[in-house]
Amino acid sequence: MSEELSLSSLTPAQPRKERKRVGRGLGSGKGRYSGRGIKGQKSRSGSHKLPAGFEGGQMPIDMRLGKLRGNTSADAMPIGPFRTYSQPVNLRDLEQRFAAGDEVTPETLKAKGLIRKLTVDVKVLGVGELSKELSVSAHGFSMTAKKKIERAGGTVTWLRGAPEAPRPRKRRGPGSAAPASRGDGEDNDSDGNGADS
Repeated sequence: MSEELSLSSLTPAQPRKERKRVGRGLGSGKGRYSGRGIKGQKSRSGSHKLPAGFEGGQMPIDMRLGKLRGNTSADAMPIGPFRTYSQPVNLRDLEQRFAAGDEVTPETLKAKGLIRKLTVDVKVLGVGELSKELSVSAHGFSMTAKKKIERAGGTVTWLRGAPEAPRPRKRRGPGSAAPASRGDGEDNDSDGNGADS
C-alpha cells in the first residue's frame, strides 16, 4: 500500500540538480580558484560573455577581409543601416473602404484603420482589383498599383515627388572595340635617356 501523501512526503516529479557551489574551501574540490584555473582572461568575471567571433583582442577576421559592396553600404538603400520603412496598403483595401470619388490620403487611411502611424511612409501595392475612381496620395506606388488606379479613372499623387526613371545601362556589343588603355606604349622604344637608339 502506497504511503499516504502529506507535506513531509512530497517530492518533486523530477529530481532537482543542485547548483555547483564554488569557493567553499579546498576540501570541496572547487575551492580557492573555483575551477577557473590561475590567472588569464578566462579566470576573470565576464569572460564567458564574449561576443561571437571575438579573437582575443586581435583584429577579427570579418574586419581583416576586404569590404565588398552589399547591404551595409550607405548607397544600398533601402537595405542595411539606412533602411527605409513603409506601410503597405493594397488596392483591395481601398476598394472595400472607400467610395467612388473619395480622396485617399494618409490621414484618411489612418481614419479607416488601414495604417497605424502618420510618421511612416505609405506605399500603395497592386494586390486586388480597383473599380472606383479614387484620388490617391501616398509616398510610394508599385507599378501595378499605379496602372490599376489610372485605368479605373483615378489619379496618383506622389507626396515626395515622383521617382526618376532608371538610366538605361550601356551594353557593349560584340563588335565594339574595347577602350584604349592609358599607358606609355608609344614611348617604349626609347632607351630612357630621351634619345633613340
